[in-house]
Amino acid sequence: MGDQMRFIVEKLNGEPFRKNYNLISFDSLESLQLLQLLSDVLGEIDPKHAVDIREELPEQTAKRMLNLLGILKYKPPGSVSDLSAFRQGLVTGSKPVIHPVLHWLLQRTSELKKRAYLARFLVKLEVPAEFLQDDAVADMNKQYEELMEAFKNLHKECEQLKTSGLSTAEIRRDISAMEEEKDQLVKRVEHLKRRVETVQNHQRMLEIARQLRSEKEREESLAQQKQEQKSQLFHAEQRLQRAQLQLKEMQDAVADSKPESLMKKLEEELNFHSYLVTEKLPQELESQKALEYLLQKVVAEPAMTQSDLRALESEINEVNAQINQLTEKRIMKYEPTDSKFSMYRQQASIMSRKKEAKAEELQAAKEEMSSLERQLQQKSSQAHELGGSEVLTEDEFKQYVNKLRSKNTLHKKKRLEIAEITAECGILQRTEELLRQRHEAIQQQLEAIEEKKGISGYSYTQEELERVSAVKSEMDEMKGQTLEHMSEMVKKLNAGIETKRASLAPVLKELRQLRQKCQELTQECDEKKIQYDSCAAGLESNRSALEQEVKGLLEECAQEESNYRYINCMKRSLEVQLQRAKEEMKACVSPDPQQRRKALREQYTRMILEQENLGKKLREKQKVVRENHGPNMQQLKMWQDFEQLMECKRECFQKQQNQAAIGQVIQEGGKDRLVL
Repeated sequence: MGDQMRFIVEKLNGEPFRKNYNLISFDSLESLQLLQLLSDVLGEIDPKHAVDIREELPEQTAKRMLNLLGILKYKPPGSVSDLSAFRQGLVTGSKPVIHPVLHWLLQRTSELKKRAYLARFLVKLEVPAEFLQDDAVADMNKQYEELMEAFKNLHKECEQLKTSGLSTAEIRRDISAMEEEKDQLVKRVEHLKRRVETVQNHQRMLEIARQLRSEKEREESLAQQKQEQKSQLFHAEQRLQRAQLQLKEMQDAVADSKPESLMKKLEEELNFHSYLVTEKLPQELESQKALEYLLQKVVAEPAMTQSDLRALESEINEVNAQINQLTEKRIMKYEPTDSKFSMYRQQASIMSRKKEAKAEELQAAKEEMSSLERQLQQKSSQAHELGGSEVLTEDEFKQYVNKLRSKNTLHKKKRLEIAEITAECGILQRTEELLRQRHEAIQQQLEAIEEKKGISGYSYTQEELERVSAVKSEMDEMKGQTLEHMSEMVKKLNAGIETKRASLAPVLKELRQLRQKCQELTQECDEKKIQYDSCAAGLESNRSALEQEVKGLLEECAQEESNYRYINCMKRSLEVQLQRAKEEMKACVSPDPQQRRKALREQYTRMILEQENLGKKLREKQKVVRENHGPNMQQLKMWQDFEQLMECKRECFQKQQNQAAIGQVIQEGGKDRLVL
């Protein structure tokens, strides 16, 4: 607790709090001041919580703090029963509750700031299921979830960009390259504009191209929506098929069953589960516990040698032989008088084993069925991803054929309607083109008349004036409405202020009295604090002396414990060495030649003899190599000379062949000239 309070005081005295506390002044804070301090720390993490707790009710303060601590994933110490005590302590401002919260918050302030920022956008609003039945609410909820996912992706990209370490020089180079590309694109656009301006009706063509691009974008968005709708329809059909299968199975089960059979089936399931819970699972648990105990015992024991293992095996064989003898004696003793009971016992044991085997088979079959169901779901999802569909039953296939027939007739009707609409659309397009041509001709005539009269641009100016006057009238009307609305709001605010003043008058009177009491209590508190400081200083000095003494004793205890462990390890190693020496002496003294061969001395003598024989062989081989070294080197030099000679012959032969080929080509060229 002392280290915790020191850490809290150190953090509160630093930026951005600057509280100027010491251990005594922090420990003497009242519950209301502690709650305000906790609210200030929470306000530093989330600015929405930077409020004065005197302006809100204690229940509201506790609820606000609990909500934010839940968002920040604070886990109070203790079990579930302590949660109510934690809430109560947070409401009353208890020190054992507030101090751990402050310590946890001040340890990870930067991390919690980030978590609080993300919680503003990622804490999902729970919408009741009955409200989601409305299409508008469902669409709004879906859009809300999509925006939340988009925010997650953008935040991840932002964090990746922060940690990617892009330098400003690279960004500047990218910006300069983009500006150059922008200048080139602007020049190309201007060049294309100059080329297009010479073409007749270029404005109309540009408008048509713009419309075409917008229609293509709309077509792409519609295709995407169509694909999404198809996938949603497929998932909905799958859910419907599963629900229909479940309904059919339940209907068949209900139609073929009676209350007695249902009760019998439930009793069988209950008996099976009760058998698993009361007999099978406890036995398995006990066996696992026993195995765990044995393994822990084996791990705790020191390492065993081969002789220890042999001794244990012999002991196990002896115990098994004794068990067999005792069982035979027991059978011989009780068999004449208890033959019937022994037969029943055997039958009961056989039935219990059969029961256990059937239970295990049933459990394995259930696990296999669940795994097959998971595989079926995986295969259906893979088939959907590859563009396939689920296997249909006979009734579903008939329904599918009937649906196809109805769709075929509907398709033929729609095709006829589309043909009529396309014909009508062609007529309307031709009519529109004729009307546009007439409009252009009339517009040209009007412009010519305006030029003759000396008022060119009159019609365009008239249209602009009418449009501007209409916009001005709308703006005037909106201004009048806003002024009326503002005047109403001012009246309402004034009325609210007056009511608040009237209601706050008695509260202000009480506040003056409370301030006087507060001054008296602060004087008394200062006197008590002086007394407390003097007492705490004496206790602090005594505590520090005791801490030093305890620290020295702990270090001495740790040193003695390490010495004890070292001596114990040395003792074990010496015992092992002594045991090996005893075994070696026993093997050396033993009259059995097999035992003597196992002794280390015999093994080392054999190894020494083998190495000596190997050294003799290697020395003889070295002598042979030295004797044959001179002739072998001469033979090697002769082979190298022979290889050089053959290489020279090969090069001479290649040169001769190349010269012969060149002479033949020259002769053929001369013959061609003579022929010409």
